[in-house]
Amino acid sequence: MYELMTPTMLARGGVLLTVWAVAAGWPRGRLTGRLRRDGWQRICRGAWAVPGKEVDWRVRARAVQLLRPELVCSHRTAAALHRIELPAEGRRPVDAEEVLEFAALPPHRGGTAGRGWIRVYGTSRLTDRDCSLRRGLRVTSPARTVGDLIRAAGSREAAVLVADSALSHRFVDGLRRAPLVRVEELAAELAAPRCPGGPAARRWLALAVPGSGSPAETVARLRMRDAGLHPEVQPTLHTLTGRPLRPDFYFRAAGLAVEIEGFAFHGTREAHERDVRRFNELQNCPGVRRVLRFTAHEVFARPDRMTATVRAALTALTALTAVTALAARPGAP
Repeated sequence: MYELMTPTMLARGGVLLTVWAVAAGWPRGRLTGRLRRDGWQRICRGAWAVPGKEVDWRVRARAVQLLRPELVCSHRTAAALHRIELPAEGRRPVDAEEVLEFAALPPHRGGTAGRGWIRVYGTSRLTDRDCSLRRGLRVTSPARTVGDLIRAAGSREAAVLVADSALSHRFVDGLRRAPLVRVEELAAELAAPRCPGGPAARRWLALAVPGSGSPAETVARLRMRDAGLHPEVQPTLHTLTGRPLRPDFYFRAAGLAVEIEGFAFHGTREAHERDVRRFNELQNCPGVRRVLRFTAHEVFARPDRMTATVRAALTALTALTAVTALAARPGAP
């Protein structure tokens, strides 16, 4: 019988469970030898990947859910599936070596399993509304995922960065995606009673801005806010030809535009040429007197230098405005 049902025929999504093969008639001992000879790759105890398949984090997550259907991808793993950016500069949301995170209802007590690369969070709230299907995996919904991440965030920057990402159009892993949630949905999620971290999470959500363009922009905005600097975020200006242009930040009274440049989006020749054109057009927009540009690395590594540079530019532009106004007065020398 087992010759009629080969391991490849039994696999689902490139993953074979030992129990499926045994149920089809394969003796356990003979099965293991056959799989190893044919180049099958052991994912974890009881699960194998078809020969030649890259065993990345998605394949490992699929194997875990096939072995334990009660587990739902959550937290960082759910963020990777939804393409929500996380607080780490210049890296993918999840890579092949990271711990995979899941949520489960009682009686599971949480903790780690699977040689340390699986972490399970016990939860008392996991309804159908909290879950969705993404790339063939059961995953917490975008609102629930962001709520979990904000509640577990260790800092204001991490919490607001995640919220901004989910609320905005973003370019993640080479793909552009639409906003995943609305502010009202996140507010409702964070209003759930008896959730640890809820009060701080609700305060942090109030700092989120839909439309923020990147994690670096989020951190720059928060650091400028701490320094008492409150620019407009992504306002619509117009070039000399009337084309709309949206700088990352704009201090309208001083005519100062601030741009945050991330390598992931701007790191090709074509992107560089586009940036040069954009810079020239922005510099010539009516009302724009100066443009400052900072790299994402500067924002994350030297935020104090960034805010000091912005403040110095504002001071200089304000002084220049005063001198110009004085010179324009009737009777001025």
